[in-house]
Amino acid sequence: MSNAVKVNEFLNKAKVFYFLTTDGDQPKGRPFSFHLLDGDRLYFGCGTFKKVYKQLTANPRVEVLAVSGGEFMRYDGMVHFVKDDALLDKVREAMPQIMAMYDKNGWEMALFYLEDGHAEIRGMMDLKEEFDV
Repeated sequence: MSNAVKVNEFLNKAKVFYFLTTDGDQPKGRPFSFHLLDGDRLYFGCGTFKKVYKQLTANPRVEVLAVSGGEFMRYDGMVHFVKDDALLDKVREAMPQIMAMYDKNGWEMALFYLEDGHAEIRGMMDLKEEFDV
């Protein structure tokens, strides 16, 4: 099993995870649920009209925090945006209602993955697994 698949499976179990960014020197966190494994790369997305997009472009270093059962995962890296119509079609299949709302309002979905990613899965008191993604 690849490390990207391990992260994807943990996010699937968690259902909701938290995307941590900065706004200037202020930490910001928000719940996400969308992620898409395509090949051996894990993608995320957000609207280009949202504050989180501005934060990601100003400081692309982020961390994802997910909790499942008695374990939590930290996954950090540098945001790398991609423009890929075939990938966007897969997002449309995965989230038809949200993408219909984006289309209706003329909004753009920015897709991205984390470069130089690193993940750790922990219990409350111990490190279970650590790996690069």
